[in-house]
Parts: sequence; structure tokens; C-alpha cells
Amino acid sequence: MTFTQSLPILGTLASLVAALVVVFAAYRTSAARVWREEAEAQKERADRLAGDLTEIKNRLSRIESENARLIALLTALDPSRLAVIRLATNPTED
Repeated sequence: MTFTQSLPILGTLASLVAALVVVFAAYRTSAARVWREEAEAQKERADRLAGDLTEIKNRLSRIESENARLIALLTALDPSRLAVIRLATNPTED
């Protein structure tokens, strides 16, 4: 097979290689876009969860202060009843 006879075959192979390179580049570009979108979605989720955690902490602080107020009221009314409640909730503490 001479060089001139192999030129059409080489041209076809070169076209196939170029097509593969283009397909691979498109895949990489698409993958990068997908990863970027995924990262943005994760960041939004993290921001939302951080807000939820802040709200939970605030609610817990309010509940703890309300519990402290209720314990103070209960202690003022009947200190022996508070001892019974503490024994029921913490049986291992002395």
C-alpha cells in the first residue's frame, strides 16, 4: 500500500481521533458544570442547616431559661418536691 493509497485511511482515523477529543472535552466541560452546580447546592444546604442550627440553639436557650424559672418557682413552693423530681430524673447522682 503506497502513501497516496493510505491517505484516505489516515484522514478517516484523524477525523475519528478529533471527534473523540471533542466528545471528551464536552464531557469534561459538562462534568465540571455538574460538579459546580452540586457544590453550589451543597453550599445552599449548609447555609440552610446553619440557620436551622442557630434557631434550634435559640429555642434550647429559651427552654432552658424557662425550665430554670419553673424550677425556681417549684423550689419556692415546695423544696421537698424538687428533691423528688431530681431523684426521679437522675437516679445515679447522690
